[in-house]
Amino acid sequence: MYLKIGSKNVINKTNMEFEDQFSRLAVLLGDRSRSVMLWNLLDGRAYTATELSHCADISAQSASNHLSQLISSGILKVEKQGRHRYYRFANAGMARVIESMAGLLPPNQKNLEKEKVEPEGFRYARTCYDHLAGCISVKITNSLLKKRIIKSTDNNYEVSRTGIKWFLSVGIQIDEVKLQKRSFAYPCLDWSERNDHLAGALGAALLKMMLHEDWVRRNKNSRQVIITAKGKAELRTKLDIEL
Repeated sequence: MYLKIGSKNVINKTNMEFEDQFSRLAVLLGDRSRSVMLWNLLDGRAYTATELSHCADISAQSASNHLSQLISSGILKVEKQGRHRYYRFANAGMARVIESMAGLLPPNQKNLEKEKVEPEGFRYARTCYDHLAGCISVKITNSLLKKRIIKSTDNNYEVSRTGIKWFLSVGIQIDEVKLQKRSFAYPCLDWSERNDHLAGALGAALLKMMLHEDWVRRNKNSRQVIITAKGKAELRTKLDIEL
């Protein structure tokens, strides 16, 4: 039926195959248990099937079945360490897709004004896989742009000459960051702030530095991070951000 090369039928078959694949992916992500496990994996750490089963409130066996489907679809990967198997996103791009899906959620109109004025907790500062997200991350990105440390070009960020010196002053070598086999720097829409924050290899390097220098600290068993007194002072000095 679809044997004529270059015919309309061949094109239709290709479209149908793509639609079928997309439909299967949508069903895969639409399951509540799988979506809860994926949401929890956005803190950038790897978890066992047992740990993820607790997050989703399902049995370990059920979690393993769900995880097998996510692995076969290329969304997750598994790493063996001793007797344990740890699950994480296959790559940063997959994590970015899951995080960006939250941007499709309609804002809570009842609390929208309050949230914009007084963001706190999870919405104030959290990890988005391997980079910082939330209100504080949007403020940092805006300040980097305002001070021309980074500049926006074609839906990506570039570091200026001034920016190279600025990042070096906080211990980040731009040339080394660019050597990584991933997108260097790009805007990631923050679902809670409805504005962009810095993502990519540069965003990951910035969060790593902030954790190492104790500007921020992870909140145990949560994606939320705490801005330390040192972090507030450094952000005030280096980026004119008042917290």
